[in-house]
Amino acid sequence: MRNSYEVAKFIEKKLKETGMSNSEFARRIGVDRSTVTRYFNGLRKINMDELPKIASVLNLDPMDLLIEDEDLKGLDNIIPITSNVVKVPILGEIACGNPIYAEENFESYTYEFADDLPVGNVFVLIAKGDSMEPTIADGAHVLIREQSDIDNGDIAAVIMNESTEATLKRVRKQNGSVMLLSDNIGYEPILITKDNPARIIGKAVRVTKKL
Repeated sequence: MRNSYEVAKFIEKKLKETGMSNSEFARRIGVDRSTVTRYFNGLRKINMDELPKIASVLNLDPMDLLIEDEDLKGLDNIIPITSNVVKVPILGEIACGNPIYAEENFESYTYEFADDLPVGNVFVLIAKGDSMEPTIADGAHVLIREQSDIDNGDIAAVIMNESTEATLKRVRKQNGSVMLLSDNIGYEPILITKDNPARIIGKAVRVTKKL
């Protein structure tokens, strides 16, 4: 199996074979040309979560980037990955006056297999702090489906008091009132009122944690 540098050199070889420039390749995978140069020089490692998008641009399966022909000898149980890969934005600060799903609101991107995503606009929110532990750990990536309301008991991405950042809270609806709850019992519930407004921007549908 190729290491990160060997993967980069294999990609460089494929670009020369197809005639695609480094600049065009960088544009298609959503990075700067200087980043691609660092890949090829061995100054920056290619992350595993970048491989599906790179493979898609090169019309390859992600396994083609990792596995050399020698590695496949005697193996008959390799299943090629054929799912489409899509670019999913990571939410940063929220630009005033823009809808949530707008480029100005995103600080970076990740890549997901289309078959694993729910229908509708989706983005990733990085959890900060321990208020939703043990359900959602600090630093976890939470996949959010954009929607303005959720069912009672679901976890929502919420904008509090005209903040520029979204927070994650469990929504409890009771007798016409709405409370935001932390799964960590050390935090007090937050009652939503006219003086303490909040706006739901999406529903949490999946949590992942990078090791």
